Amino acid sequence: MNLAKGFGRKYKNQILILTSVLVCLFSYYLNPFHLETSAKVVLSVAILMILLWISDALPMPIVAVIPLILFPIFKINSIEHTAKSYANPVIFLFFGGFMLGLAIEKWNLHKRIAMNIISKTGTKGDKIVLGFIIATGLLSMWLSNTATTMMMYPIALSVISVVGQTKQQYANYAFFNLTLMLSIAYAANIGGIATIIGTPPNVAYVGYFQSKYHENINFTDWMMVCTPIALILLWALYIVMVKWLYPSHIKSSESFEIMLSEEKKALGKMSEPEKRVLVVFIFTALLWIFRSLINDLQSWFKLDDTIIAVIAAVLLFIIPSGVKNADIGEKPILEWSDTSRMAWGILLLFGGGICLAEAMENVGIISMLGHWLGQNTTNLFTLILLISILSIFISEVMSNVAQVIVFAPVVSAMAENMGINPLLAGIPMTLAASCAGMLPMGTPPNAIVFASNHIKIKDMIKVGLVMNIISIIVITLFAYFIVPLVF
Repeated sequence: MNLAKGFGRKYKNQILILTSVLVCLFSYYLNPFHLETSAKVVLSVAILMILLWISDALPMPIVAVIPLILFPIFKINSIEHTAKSYANPVIFLFFGGFMLGLAIEKWNLHKRIAMNIISKTGTKGDKIVLGFIIATGLLSMWLSNTATTMMMYPIALSVISVVGQTKQQYANYAFFNLTLMLSIAYAANIGGIATIIGTPPNVAYVGYFQSKYHENINFTDWMMVCTPIALILLWALYIVMVKWLYPSHIKSSESFEIMLSEEKKALGKMSEPEKRVLVVFIFTALLWIFRSLINDLQSWFKLDDTIIAVIAAVLLFIIPSGVKNADIGEKPILEWSDTSRMAWGILLLFGGGICLAEAMENVGIISMLGHWLGQNTTNLFTLILLISILSIFISEVMSNVAQVIVFAPVVSAMAENMGINPLLAGIPMTLAASCAGMLPMGTPPNAIVFASNHIKIKDMIKVGLVMNIISIIVITLFAYFIVPLVF
């Protein structure tokens, strides 16, 4: 018995990999959904990747490149077509945002901001997390959820560093680090659903609805339905993480406040590099906020979130830091050697998620789910509930924007066949697509915070599953009872 246990521990990862492969092969040959060959292959690869991601038997970025091997071999896509997903614009959005985070961290601007935030929220662990939930949720109502996460991420890392310097006897610092990081991702996702412009899936669905039905969805009407949902989910996030699953027990302490005061004094006045990084940070944030207005006012160029992020990254390597060097003069704010600390693996991880989602869409697995849903549901409440469930769990492995684009015609056709308002099906589908929280590739904010190394996949699955269930219930109830009153 002990020998078997020792063998299992020694070869745990190899056993998990072999098990995942066997389940993948079993799915392919059993073919329970009677899929065509290409769809069978894609579904089997999806099962393999998800099992390897969940089990953590291989590094997640390595699992993400499996499609580069299997899709060309099994003639799902050519290597050229498969590789395009790993250069998706959202990858470069991450790239630019991570560079900005590196610059903020390099010159200690994040520490200054973090200390000011803690001085406002208080030094109790619960209040710090609540402060981040509120700040991130409010920002995400007006900025894209990805841009909001990029802005809050380096600040949260600094708060973790500062709080970690206190040594309270019964405090759980790992729980604090976990909940603070997850609070940014989930609050950014949830805050984004409150307004039409808060997250790209909202914009995609509203655009589809207006082009198909030639009716406008009023900005205020959307907020009347969706802002209360966002507020309820933000409060639920706080209760679930901080009060139930991962209480940190970090208390306010006089010694912590004294240390904080001393640290702020030690920082002194803002240095020249800090000022220049702050200028780039504010410039980038303003471009993200006023991007639509800038595009509407002129026709010479068009900005999007990715272009803005890459502009910021390039500027960081151009603008002098203000620190003079006797040999080479002023160094730029960032040098290439600084990028050794960047989470390159997350770029591969998200590319793999995009690649898998596109393949599932192309072989018809997504549309098949939609048709099955329409054929097997006649009760309106049940329909809304099933749409919410499918949308939130499919979004764990599929780009939420792509998902909304694919499913918008499907749920609209279902609503027309049942003779109901299309918004009763479309709004829950759209909102649920932004609430995925179980896997890093579910939404860009999830992937960003996962790069912090403060989150284990099992913890993200646990919190994400609870929040998924709460989101499904809240979205379903609001769609069924409130949407007909407002629209």
